[in-house]
Amino acid sequence: MEDIVAYNDICEFIQDQEQNEDGTWKYRNILNHRTVRRQHQILLEWESGERTWEPLGDVWKFHPYLLTQYAIDHDLLDKWDTSKRTLKKYAKRNKMLLRMGNKARMESIDRTPVYMFGYEVPRNHAQAMVLDRKNGNTKWADSERLERDQLLDYDTFIDKGHKSIATIPQGYKKITLHFVYAVKHDGRHKSRAVAGGHLTETPVESVYSGVVSLRGVRIIVFLAELNGLKLWQTDVGNAYLEAKTKEKVYVIAGPEFGKEMEGHVLVINKALYGLKTSGLRWHERFADVLREMGFIACPAEPDIWMRDAGDHYEYIAVYSDDLTIASKDPEAIITELTDTFKFKLKGTGKINYLLGCDYYRDKGGCLCMRPKKYIEKMMATYERLFGGPPKMYSTPLEPNDTPELDTSEFLETAGIKIFQSLIGACQWVVQLGRFDIAVHVMSLGSFRPAPRVGHLDRIKRVYGYLLKFKTGTIRIRTGVPDFSDLKYEQHDWSQSPYAGAKELTPDNLPPPKGNQVRLYSFADANLFHNKASGKAVTAVLHFMNKTPFDWYAKTQSVVNTATFGAESTAARTAIEQMRANKMTLMYLGVPIVGPSVLFGDNESVVNTTCRPHGKLHKRHLMLSYHYVREALATGQYVYSFVSGKKNPSDILSKHWAHHDVYQNCIKPILFHGGDTLDLLDDTKDHHDEDDSEN
Repeated sequence: MEDIVAYNDICEFIQDQEQNEDGTWKYRNILNHRTVRRQHQILLEWESGERTWEPLGDVWKFHPYLLTQYAIDHDLLDKWDTSKRTLKKYAKRNKMLLRMGNKARMESIDRTPVYMFGYEVPRNHAQAMVLDRKNGNTKWADSERLERDQLLDYDTFIDKGHKSIATIPQGYKKITLHFVYAVKHDGRHKSRAVAGGHLTETPVESVYSGVVSLRGVRIIVFLAELNGLKLWQTDVGNAYLEAKTKEKVYVIAGPEFGKEMEGHVLVINKALYGLKTSGLRWHERFADVLREMGFIACPAEPDIWMRDAGDHYEYIAVYSDDLTIASKDPEAIITELTDTFKFKLKGTGKINYLLGCDYYRDKGGCLCMRPKKYIEKMMATYERLFGGPPKMYSTPLEPNDTPELDTSEFLETAGIKIFQSLIGACQWVVQLGRFDIAVHVMSLGSFRPAPRVGHLDRIKRVYGYLLKFKTGTIRIRTGVPDFSDLKYEQHDWSQSPYAGAKELTPDNLPPPKGNQVRLYSFADANLFHNKASGKAVTAVLHFMNKTPFDWYAKTQSVVNTATFGAESTAARTAIEQMRANKMTLMYLGVPIVGPSVLFGDNESVVNTTCRPHGKLHKRHLMLSYHYVREALATGQYVYSFVSGKKNPSDILSKHWAHHDVYQNCIKPILFHGGDTLDLLDDTKDHHDEDDSEN
């Protein structure tokens, strides 16, 4: 059991280092150590390139395995080991498991073929030409030619002539350039020139450039439907090349550039993909354009831009070069972008497929979003990997399954890559709306660094569930819910420590315009979810009117020994997120009606928290307890009890059984054409509707 706990700890340690979806890490390594005034300090190198000296105790507190490995490598175990810092104990289990985890993390080369939408994708120019000959066509050569012509059309390079006679500009550094390849969902073959930005020095300035969150996209989709706006999408062609680079770099043209240019010295003039600052340069360029058009950035979602249109606001959500436009006249916005600012737009029109999610209207005219096409792509990948479709299941995992206690064999490198690929696809499909598998994917995702055979079998089962229930759909229902008969206790807080509590609002909020929105959320906790660490899971599901728009399933950071503590922690997390969601909508100029409602299924927690005279007997819960109570005292939030069988966040907190949750929780939200609030009404019958597209 001790080895199982250690294995789970190390997987969690490596997983916690992840910073971005692209696999970068918060810190790279420990570089050095020193002693200053009898205090041991550690020099950490962060992923940003920054290096800082941190106290040994802090590094031990947050990264004991990293510190132990460093102590082993530098013969410091005896010097640093104390009764509080038990490095020798960690060292016993550290060598094998940590090195195995690091191997999985660092493994980046996989020689197995890569497929996208049924087509094999080359890794380099030579392989692209081989595939063209094999397939009897010139699709990859044509895609390279198209990319090359576009680069030249945008004046991406300054051609200095052949390298044998060219003069290299002073202060410029030589880097590499290669092509990457992809296949779009409609079968188009795509080549993209990418500069070797990893060979350049890390800039002193911040190079961060954001994108709109998927939550932000869902909010814009909802607001468009709420206020009768047209919802369009478009893609800025070669977006990065619309901006100039400030980096001083050049490349030597390879065979991808044709015989006429091969071997030429090309100074990079535009913000070419791959350079460290290119994302920022494009972000700055397009931000300037939107400001000139009269749009302002939303402080709570900086990549949602809004413009006053009289009785409502119109919005543009920016995800790199993908634009989602909500306006009564999106054609005018498109015309201004193309005619005034000369952008080359493609895929322009009513929203139908964005970031892996399909959009359509059902027979009743309700706007729907579902990742059906993306799931079909996942299944095609599965069949290529395993020779056939997955076996279908009614639940993502066995009810109450415990993958953390799995003791099967560790996967080899090829198996690790397959597991990581399958998990990555599932994590994205959760973000696209399939929150019914969120807790299962969260549980399995912690083993990405060092998965076992049993973990691979489990993620294959998740695929089997998605295959059986691939039509899960979020319907954009904009009707304001009627909570006039909602049962909750109302109390006078004036004689409590929270007397006079108010929710502070910023001074720069735009005036609310458009139709009203009512916010409510469901929260749940699953005590002792992880049998190895003892930690519970917090689950929250958020609604705007009758539409789910945000969800959360994550292991709690501390071990709670009783349900009361786990549920109190979940309530605090829910209120924090509800406040953030409310502030986002207020900054988007949305009129919010009534107090926000939090539903919980632990009556003891609800009653104790809601009553001014309630007493807390567990001091370690004090912060969570008082945070929620203060929010309730403002009158802006209500905490109400709901039966566990009617709490949809239950599907985000545990490995559920189909018969326990499908009829009351999953079906009304994802597989039912009626009212999502049916799940709160025991007296209503649910009737399936055909969810096929018109």
